[in-house]
Amino acid sequence: QVQLVESGGGLVQPGGSLRLSCTASGRTYRINTMGWYRQAPGKERDLVATITTGGVTNYAESVKGRFTISRDGAKNTVFLEMNSLKPEDTAVYYCRGAEKWGQGTQVTVSS
Repeated sequence: QVQLVESGGGLVQPGGSLRLSCTASGRTYRINTMGWYRQAPGKERDLVATITTGGVTNYAESVKGRFTISRDGAKNTVFLEMNSLKPEDTAVYYCRGAEKWGQGTQVTVSS
């Protein structure tokens, strides 16, 4: 089994920044691609960004140029650096790896 634990969410003003972290434990050898997804109230869970073990990244159009996903393989941790945050970025952000989900972390962008 793989366990994923996210951290770093919170309340930030529009234009601000946050950095999310997700650390994997357990059978981490099963993890290839890791990703961040988000779910706003009343909406489906959508892809934000993914990164492979080789460092190949993929982003949703809505976050390109503002968010950066990165990975520390030695620490089994994936990060999401979020800049120029907008109110529409407000959501619960989930980490995913090895077909497992983390518990989610709330990001609220509001003045």
